Amino acid sequence: MTLVEPSLRSARHRALIRPLFDGSVAVEVCDPQADPPTPFPEEATCLSPNAVEKRRREFAAGRAAAHQAMATLGLTPSAIPVGPKRAPIWPPGLVGSISHCRSTAVAVVALPQQMRGLGVDVEEDTPLADDLIPQICRPAERLWLAQQNNPGQLAKVIFSAKEAAYKCQYRLSERFFGFDGMELEMNVADDTDQISGQFSARFTADQLPFLTGDRIEGRFVIGEGLIATAAQLPQVR
Repeated sequence: MTLVEPSLRSARHRALIRPLFDGSVAVEVCDPQADPPTPFPEEATCLSPNAVEKRRREFAAGRAAAHQAMATLGLTPSAIPVGPKRAPIWPPGLVGSISHCRSTAVAVVALPQQMRGLGVDVEEDTPLADDLIPQICRPAERLWLAQQNNPGQLAKVIFSAKEAAYKCQYRLSERFFGFDGMELEMNVADDTDQISGQFSARFTADQLPFLTGDRIEGRFVIGEGLIATAAQLPQVR
């Protein structure tokens, strides 16, 4: 399989997202609007025969980014099929996460000796619809948003951060839960060039092996038309 050469937009997106993760994590990006490589046969069969072209391109770009991330770690790229719960099945000895939106696809991969869990999410930089905010954000989060100058945009960050934190914990818990299963504390950096910062996602109920009150730490950035969020569970040293 030929790995895709990054477009200029992908290079900018990678430069935006790379600092969100530790150095032990491979971060790679592929442009779904370019011509992403064909997925491995085991991956392609996971798509519905009725999948629209947009879905096929985003899926292929996400897998291409993951294959490149494996190569970045010095590993031979291999297939990442989809499990019965629609989560990616990573090859043994790898921890990873994939996300894609209209303009980009990103994959992050690490060795389990370094990371217990990883989560990445990318969204277009548009405000979250007002009617979705009560479904996504808990009361304390909505109170915080009401004090911000850009509540719609930061509500989208909360949505994305919960997606990233959910993916990060799923490898260990294999549990589904709604957006009320985590409550975020946000810390927005005072940076005139771009909006960025950190978040802490607190479990509001037991999701074994996680207990109520346990936290997953993460980072976010807004730039290049994207909202990008990252969550990590490093190995305990």
